[in-house]
Amino acid sequence: MSTDILIIGAGPAGLQAAIHAARSRLRTVLVGKVKYSGLARAHIDNYCCIDGIRRGLEFLKGGIDQAARFGAEILEEEVLDIVRGDGGFNVETDSGLEISAKTLIFATGTRKNRLGVKGESEYVGRGVSYCVECDANFFKGKKVAVIGDGSAAASGAVLLAAYAEKVYLVSEDLDVSDRLRHQLESSGVELLHGKVKEIQGGDKVERLILEESTVDVDGVFIELGQKGAVELASKIGVNIDGDGFIVTGKSQETNIPGLFAAGDVCGPPFQVAKAVGEGCVAALSAVKYLKKI
Repeated sequence: MSTDILIIGAGPAGLQAAIHAARSRLRTVLVGKVKYSGLARAHIDNYCCIDGIRRGLEFLKGGIDQAARFGAEILEEEVLDIVRGDGGFNVETDSGLEISAKTLIFATGTRKNRLGVKGESEYVGRGVSYCVECDANFFKGKKVAVIGDGSAAASGAVLLAAYAEKVYLVSEDLDVSDRLRHQLESSGVELLHGKVKEIQGGDKVERLILEESTVDVDGVFIELGQKGAVELASKIGVNIDGDGFIVTGKSQETNIPGLFAAGDVCGPPFQVAKAVGEGCVAALSAVKYLKKI
């Protein structure tokens, strides 16, 4: 499929971008899952014109409905890969869908969600990693576990299977496409259902403690949420600052023509009001860009 404006991320920045882009009467597609927004697990009490505490998930679902009402197409999928093509960008989702877009807006939020269990912080850099693409090579011939419920975890496990002796995918509620499930099976990844309680070891990671079992591993990859914009963006040459955020100008433009970014992926402060404002600016800038080409 093809579109004028493709927005990645279903948080406040992405939804506001979709609303403004769709209102411009340009074809607009948003790819993302509301549940992966950090706001989905939070509450709002400091947003203008909303008096009283509002559940974040309720807020986001309202944004989905509003964007769709203005004509945006909402795809509850995850982006696995992006390449620059002639006249725009070619995007692949976890279902295998290929989308050609003239402009692209990154609004994926921050990705490095922590698991929050004992041993996690202690073993970062000593067996605990948050980036399969970065560290897979260090685990050749070893046993590793990937923790997560989404496509980032599943695709990471498939990638690791080419390096590691044994790969476990630990999930409480695996939510991936049939395509990815088939890849997991064909790659020999073993699925473990359960909640992680602790990461243990000596100088390095040695085992993963689940609610009802213990797994001996040399490495633990924590892949919570959707595939991160930083990995996707840097792959196609987008400038990333020293703190891991996408660098943008006043119009939310990046160094890549036709590519914009908004929200937490651009750095602090991590506030809904900032994300919404930047989403608006990014969409209007994308519309302006399209009128010039």
